[in-house]
Amino acid sequence: MLLFFFPSCVSAQEIISPAPAKFITKFPFKQYSGGVMVIRAKFENISDSLNFILDTGSGGISLDSTTCALYNIQTKPTDTSITGIGGRRKVHFVFNKSLYFPHLKIDKLNFHVNNYEVLSSVYGERIDGIIGYSFFSRYVVKINFDSLEIEVFTPGKMEYPKGGTIIRPAFTSLPIQYMQIRDKAKIDYNFYFDTGAGLCFLLNEKFASDSNILSKKRNPKSTQAEGMMGRLEMRLTVLKEVKIGPYRFRKVPTYLYKDDYNVTSYPFCGGLVGNELLRRFNMTINYGQREIHLLPNNRFTESFDYSYTGLGIYYIDEKIMVIDVIPKSPADKAGFKVDDEVLSVGNNVSHNIQLYKNSLQVPNQKIRVIIRRDGKLREIMLKTSTIL
Repeated sequence: MLLFFFPSCVSAQEIISPAPAKFITKFPFKQYSGGVMVIRAKFENISDSLNFILDTGSGGISLDSTTCALYNIQTKPTDTSITGIGGRRKVHFVFNKSLYFPHLKIDKLNFHVNNYEVLSSVYGERIDGIIGYSFFSRYVVKINFDSLEIEVFTPGKMEYPKGGTIIRPAFTSLPIQYMQIRDKAKIDYNFYFDTGAGLCFLLNEKFASDSNILSKKRNPKSTQAEGMMGRLEMRLTVLKEVKIGPYRFRKVPTYLYKDDYNVTSYPFCGGLVGNELLRRFNMTINYGQREIHLLPNNRFTESFDYSYTGLGIYYIDEKIMVIDVIPKSPADKAGFKVDDEVLSVGNNVSHNIQLYKNSLQVPNQKIRVIIRRDGKLREIMLKTSTIL
């Protein structure tokens, strides 16, 4: 009846199309282990460029407490608490400041302050902060993992490359994608789309248990992982299949996380998909249009890392140190001890922690590692195992 009496009103409604997005600038990024992206920007009038992780899994923007102390950046205490993998704490803030990229100034930014010492030790380079929602919500961001470049556009409608697909996550401050996973069972569920996570996939332990998703033949390995609140224990296994949009990935390395602070918002979300998987696409993240375009790139068919050592090495005081040795792991059986200094891995003597970690990513290989312990050099033969 309404359509019968008001056809002229319906036909006269004006449909407003969004303006096309316009190119602003582009700049390079570095890629660290796990696919984590680091971009450089200048803060206010500080002459040095700072390192920021580009993270869709961050609900704002942040600075490292050490960086604030180094450059005498004044912070203010607040009652605001942030929760991340590893814990929850109240944070200080730095209000109403600007970041500068090539040909782009982002102003009116409120940075929360956190301690990223662990992240700096993981990557062997100081991490000065994390850029998340405060950046992505203002622009269209195009990430090219082939050229290691980021392009930034004004908000609006994008012409996407052919050959890819558009996914439409639920956008809050973090994108949440409805995905299908399969192992013992096949389940469709919500997962965070997290470019700041240096892993393929992560499941909340409670979700894994409640859903009974994992095959009984799985034997998860104990391991260490790092989050913005510090180090924590997880378990590592594989899922038979992970599907995002129309794209299927098989035998996907997956962390199992006991989520005491419910960072993953279970039962609404079951975990997250990280950048070790997402870097296999060139992507355009368009918060304004509530869509992400995925285009398989040159890394799409790369093998996943199934190696397992149980060895946790970190860059501390310009040395690469053993901080964690998982009991009964290959590293434990080989004879590693906490506080060993790693001098070389295989034939690599570069003192580059990223290259050392890469050398340990081949399963079922014997690798010669030279360490210093109690002032003496020692040779250790480490045989990597597999999580398959």
